[in-house]
Amino acid sequence: MIFDDRQKILIVAPHPDDEVLGCGGTIKRLSQQNNEVYVLIMSRGKKGMYSEERIHNVRCESIKAHELLGVTDTVFLDFPAPELDLVSVSELSRSISEVVKKFSPGIIFLPHRGDIHHDHKAVFNAGLVAARPGIMCPVKKVFSYETLSETELASPFGDDTFIPDFFVGITQSIESKIAAFKCFKSQIRNYPSSRSPEALEALAKLRGCSVGIPYAEAFMTIRIIEE
Repeated sequence: MIFDDRQKILIVAPHPDDEVLGCGGTIKRLSQQNNEVYVLIMSRGKKGMYSEERIHNVRCESIKAHELLGVTDTVFLDFPAPELDLVSVSELSRSISEVVKKFSPGIIFLPHRGDIHHDHKAVFNAGLVAARPGIMCPVKKVFSYETLSETELASPFGDDTFIPDFFVGITQSIESKIAAFKCFKSQIRNYPSSRSPEALEALAKLRGCSVGIPYAEAFMTIRIIEE
């Protein structure tokens, strides 16, 4: 089984709300199945572009959303958004590795490498480095998730296209996902923006219909190691 009870899972998000957009329903489902789900937020707004009040506010929104989803613990790092691509991969990966060492997750979810936002690409690459197979690495399964307003805007080339091969049913947790997203009052936009609750539900329906269930979240499998 890809998901068993009492596992440790780490969701790595470039910015607050990416984890809810991409994995909110799955997080809720996993937490209800007695798993420990941790969220790592890689960045804070770059000084001069975002006020301390705005940064504090969105982090409070994150905590509220994570409480609704049953997240075990949330870690905030202070790399500058939207300039994670200017930080060395080694520095980013070292920070992710420290969190992996702290929580010892067997599963990691990363943003899609083809997302239009350079921060997402940087976190994906750093996450792969941090999850390199080895004697000291607990990570056995790596997946990437799609983020509305980023993934669907990728260039139409093979390496950048999100092609899901793993679907998680979230029919019982779609309402929790939408409620968690609504915690991000600073990020919500009106429909037909892709950053709207309506768009979030529409994507879950689309992913669900593609595999014959009412609602789903879709992922790309990066690596699975079965010993």
